[in-house]
Amino acid sequence: MTVSAADMDLLLHASRVLGVDGWLDDAAVGVAGGRVAWLGPALHAPAAKQVVDLGDSLLAPGFVDLQVNGGGGVLFNQDRSVDALRCIAAAHRRFGTTALLPTLISDTRLAMREAIEAARRAVDEGVPGVIGLHLEGPYLAAERRGVHRAEHFHSPDSEDIECLLTHALPHLLVTLAPEAVSLSAITRLAEAGIRLSMGHTAASFEQAEAAISAGVRGATHLFNAMPPWAGRAPGALGASLLSAETWCGLIVDGHHLHPASVRLAMRMKPGRCFLVTDAMPPVGSAQEAFDLDGRRVLRRGDRLETEDGTLAGALLDMASAIRRCVQQTGAPLEDVLRMASTCPADFLGAPDYGRIAPGARADLVELSPGIEVRSTWIGGRREFAA
Repeated sequence: MTVSAADMDLLLHASRVLGVDGWLDDAAVGVAGGRVAWLGPALHAPAAKQVVDLGDSLLAPGFVDLQVNGGGGVLFNQDRSVDALRCIAAAHRRFGTTALLPTLISDTRLAMREAIEAARRAVDEGVPGVIGLHLEGPYLAAERRGVHRAEHFHSPDSEDIECLLTHALPHLLVTLAPEAVSLSAITRLAEAGIRLSMGHTAASFEQAEAAISAGVRGATHLFNAMPPWAGRAPGALGASLLSAETWCGLIVDGHHLHPASVRLAMRMKPGRCFLVTDAMPPVGSAQEAFDLDGRRVLRRGDRLETEDGTLAGALLDMASAIRRCVQQTGAPLEDVLRMASTCPADFLGAPDYGRIAPGARADLVELSPGIEVRSTWIGGRREFAA
């Protein structure tokens, strides 16, 4: 993408910028028309209408979160409206997330239709950060339901398939249990461009492999809501880790996964693991409790659980997930930042997102040396400043 200095809207100068080939020291990013127009040494940066010196900050691709149930005191399952999505996205911008999929956990068919419509309207109205929808269920396995209500579970019928095929969203991700959905339905949905991920499943290794062959390309919150790997029964976990086709989402909040599990996934799936928050309404708010499909969910320290102690999503933002992942694994910050940006964008099939490169969307996050969010830009417009 080539522009003249007169066309350059914004130039951001940072101590380090994470480009597609690694860190650039004392670098600058130029923005024109909402996209990255220039990237290189600050010394050689072109003129721009506005120049912002970010001092000792790091500039990274804006974070892409594919599993966001709520935030800012709002739960999408309870309020399936554009205003709710506007609030949720605003809450997560404070933590560096510039693109997200609002997530509806298993609910009624009516709720699913309303969620699709709300997400479609939010995209059409340009709600900053909302780029599609994640339907986590209701095509799941009762024995691995987690906090989902099993009474909502069912296999997709022709009405469901038609609803999914006519979603009209830029991006739709569906989490399903391979044993609950026919291979022909998986193939049909995948060929229509819907991203499919396996989760909340008790599928055998063979069932999971068949689903991957039919078009499943992800594992939702790997290790969680699926049987552990056994010597004679590696299951969906084994199939997900061994397949070259799959991407794996990880909830790194200190509760969902042991650090060794995170390290194992990253070692077995280099470049194909991505961070998700599985965030609930208390993220970005002081909320202490909320209702989830008739059950009370309580904030207990940095953990969310039902009254019987079942984990109910996470009290996690993406910046915290990055810090924790670096601490737990010792992985280079560059790699973990990509797990929060480039990797989820690539899994979703959205190459415009999750990278700082000429022609890509100017979705950016300014970080302190301690990985605290200072600012976020979406389409070149500053949407949050600490």
